Amino acid sequence: MPGPPSSSPAAVSGRRLLKSTTTVGAMTLLSRILGLVRDVVYARLFGASFLMDAFFVAFKIPNIFRRWSAEGAFSQAFVPVFADYDQNRQPAEVRELVDRVTGTLGLLLLAITVLGIVAAPLLILAFAPGFAAATTEAARFGLAVDMLRLTFPYLFFISLGALAGGILNTYHRFGVPAFSPVLLNIVMIVFAAFVAPYYERPGMALAAGVFAAGVIQLAFMVPSLRRIRLLPRPRWGAQHPGVRRILGLMVPAIFGSSVAQLSILLDTLIASFLVTGSISWLYYADRLMEFPLGIFGIALATVILPNLSRQHASASGEAFAATLGWSIRFVVLISAPASVGLVLLAGPMLATLFYGGQFTAADVRMASYALMAYGAGLAALTLVKVLAPGYFARQDTRTPVRVGLIALGCNMAFNLAVVAPWAYAGLPAPHAGLALSTSLSGCLNAALLFRGLRRDGVLPARAGLRAFVLRVAIACGVMGALLVAFTPPLPRWLEAGLLERCLWLAAIIGGAVVAYFASLLAVGLRPAELRMKTAGPPV
Repeated sequence: MPGPPSSSPAAVSGRRLLKSTTTVGAMTLLSRILGLVRDVVYARLFGASFLMDAFFVAFKIPNIFRRWSAEGAFSQAFVPVFADYDQNRQPAEVRELVDRVTGTLGLLLLAITVLGIVAAPLLILAFAPGFAAATTEAARFGLAVDMLRLTFPYLFFISLGALAGGILNTYHRFGVPAFSPVLLNIVMIVFAAFVAPYYERPGMALAAGVFAAGVIQLAFMVPSLRRIRLLPRPRWGAQHPGVRRILGLMVPAIFGSSVAQLSILLDTLIASFLVTGSISWLYYADRLMEFPLGIFGIALATVILPNLSRQHASASGEAFAATLGWSIRFVVLISAPASVGLVLLAGPMLATLFYGGQFTAADVRMASYALMAYGAGLAALTLVKVLAPGYFARQDTRTPVRVGLIALGCNMAFNLAVVAPWAYAGLPAPHAGLALSTSLSGCLNAALLFRGLRRDGVLPARAGLRAFVLRVAIACGVMGALLVAFTPPLPRWLEAGLLERCLWLAAIIGGAVVAYFASLLAVGLRPAELRMKTAGPPV
C-alpha cells in the first residue's frame, strides 16, 4: 500500500506562511461571519434570557473539555510527535501511529462522554452553582442539565475531528479543517431558526443542533483523510511508543489547559450569581472579541505549529527563529489596531449586530462594557496563541504550565478582589470586571512566554522590534483619535435604523483601516520590513 504524500521541507518562506495563514484566515472569517449570524439569530429570538444563560453554560462545558482533549493538550502533544514521525520514519510507521492514536483517543473520549452525560447535574453545579442557589432558579438548572446531556457528545465528535485536522494541517491541507467550523454555524442557525419553533422547549432544539453539528464536522474530514491515505483504522495502542510519547507530553499540557479552563470556570461561576443576563452579555462580547482573535491569532497559530515542529525536528534553528519572529510582528501589526477598535466601537458594533427583538438597549450597554474590557487585552491574548507554539513545537509543555499558573493566580486574585466587592456594593455591570481580569492575565501570560523564549535563545534579540512597536503605537493613536472624533454617540446608534447603522459602521471601520495604514507609511514602516529573512527577522 502506498504511503502518505511526502512532507514539505523544514524551511518555509514567509510568503508561504502568509498564504497558508490567509487560507485559514479566510475560512475562519467565513466561520466567524456565520457565527455572528448565529448569534444575531440567538439575540433576536431569545435575547439575554434565562434560556440563553442555560444554553451557553451547556454549550461551554463540552467546549472546555474539548480544549483539553482537542485544541489544547492533545493537539499540542500530537502535532509535534506526528511531524517528527512524518519527517524521520517510514510511511508504515506513520500510518500505525495514526491508527493507534485514533483507537486510544476514541475509547477514552467515549468513556468521558458517557460519564459526562450521567454526571450532567454535577457538572452544572460545578460550572454554574448560582443556577441552583435559589428555588426560583430550579427551572434554569433543570433546563441546563437536559441541554448538557445533548451537547456533551459534541466532545467526542469534535475531538476526533481535531485529530483529523492535526493530520491534515501537517500535510498543509489547511482548508478542510478551517472550513469545518462553518458547518457548525450553519447547522446551529438552522436548528435555532427553523427547528426550535416546533419544540415545546426551544432550548432543547439549540442543544440538538450542537450534537448534529459535531457529527457533520467529523464526517466532513473523512474524504480528505482518505485522499492522503491516512484514514485511520482505530486500534488500541497505549503501549505504542509514539502514543506513550504523546501521552507523556499531554500530562503537563493538560495542567496547562486546565489553567485556562479553571479561569473560565471561575468566571462562569461568579457570573451565575450575578443578575440574569450576565452570562449572555459576556458571551456576546466574547464572540465579537473572538472574531479578530480567531481570524488572525488562531489561524496563524494553526499554520505555524506544524511548520515549527518540522523545523525543530530537522534542527533548523534559524528557520525556527525566523518563523516565530515573523509571526510575532504580523500579530502586533494586526491585533493592536483591532484592540483599539473593539474598545472604541464596542457599543456601535453591538448595536448594529444584535440590537432589536429580544435584545434591548440595556443589553447593548451591558454587553458593551464587557467588550471594552475584553478588547483591551486582545493583542496580548493573540500573542499568547502565537508564542505558545514556540514551546509546544520543541515538545516543551511544562513551561507554558508554569506561566499559566501565574496568570491564573492573577486572574483569580483580580476576580475575588474587585468583582465580588463591585457586585456586593450594587455598582452597575460587575460582569465587566470578569472580562477585564481575563485581559490582564492575558497580558501577563504573553509577557512571560515572550521572556522565556528570549531566555532560551529560541528568539534571539535583534534591533528593530521596539521601533516597529513604536510605529504601530503611533498609527493606533492616530486611528483612535479619529474614531473618537467621528463616531456618533451610542444613543444615536440606537435611534437609527438597521441599514443606517450598518452603513455607519462600514464607513467608520473602512476609514479607520485607511487611517491606520496611511499612518504606518507616514512614520516610516515599509512592507519590506515584514518579510521573513533567512537568519530571522529583527525581533
